[in-house]
Amino acid sequence: MAWIYLILAGSSEVLGVIGMNKVAKYKNLQAYATLFSAFIFSFIFLTIAMRTLPSGLSYAVWTGIGTVGGTLVGMLFYGEPRDWKRILFIGIILIAVIGLKSTS
Repeated sequence: MAWIYLILAGSSEVLGVIGMNKVAKYKNLQAYATLFSAFIFSFIFLTIAMRTLPSGLSYAVWTGIGTVGGTLVGMLFYGEPRDWKRILFIGIILIAVIGLKSTS
């Protein structure tokens, strides 16, 4: 169950990144509500996951999901570059997180 909370925490982090883009573009109440609520839920879910999982592993997976998810959202929806180097480094992040999990 802790892993589900951790995935929810990372997914909420990605929603927070989307909220940041909305705030940068629109600066309205809905954009700020998306931004703050997503990050609040992200920290809540991370805190719950860390009750069971080691903090280093939890933080690495949480930031990995946020980094990879934010980069993919930028590439798919905000016109950010999709070159092979970015995709390579996304793969390296994923391999590092999997490596941390396998050694814990």
